[in-house]
Amino acid sequence: MDQVTDAVLTLLGSPWLYPVLFAITALDALLIVVPSETVVVALGATAASSGVPDLRIVVPVAAAAAMLGDNLGYLVGRSVGIDRARWMRRAAIARAFAWARRALDRRAAVVILTARFVPFGRLAVNLTAGATGFPVRRFVPLTIIAGSAWALYNVAVGAFFGAWLQGQPVLAVVVSVVVAVSLGIAVDAISSRLTRRTDGAAPGPPARTDGPSAANAPD
Repeated sequence: MDQVTDAVLTLLGSPWLYPVLFAITALDALLIVVPSETVVVALGATAASSGVPDLRIVVPVAAAAAMLGDNLGYLVGRSVGIDRARWMRRAAIARAFAWARRALDRRAAVVILTARFVPFGRLAVNLTAGATGFPVRRFVPLTIIAGSAWALYNVAVGAFFGAWLQGQPVLAVVVSVVVAVSLGIAVDAISSRLTRRTDGAAPGPPARTDGPSAANAPD
């Protein structure tokens, strides 16, 4: 597991766990190197295998933070745009923004809901939604639904394997994280293929990238 997830797991039983979870999940919408998926899955696994933390708190905290992060991305896109910073004009990034623009024009609800499950995909979609003036009154409700579904999905994956491997919390966390990441890759591949069939040669939802985040975009 990554160091961030390991650090979060040391907070089990601490009152700081939920604020840290909230911060990591919200920042992940802008800083794609922050592994919020693995953190939420790991907490689901440990809850099912050892009884902590309380999933009745984990789910709403993660959902609210995901919604907030997506809306922060929208605000960054609205204020900065999607071509102001040098990294935004790189060929691969520019193609991702072009895909997001087309997808929002054709099937906004679907792309906003599914992009939440693809790390760089959600960043591209949220920035583009803000930059292109996508209506806030439509965007916010969709991010509430997407954030809730995302939180429930990741907790459920972790809890399933945590219950299956009860008494072995470390193994449960490792297995559940691997499965969640694999499912995420599969969803990304399937949605990319469907997008290419619909748009011809247009690129599908972008996967995680090592480029800089929107939060670090230079003026």
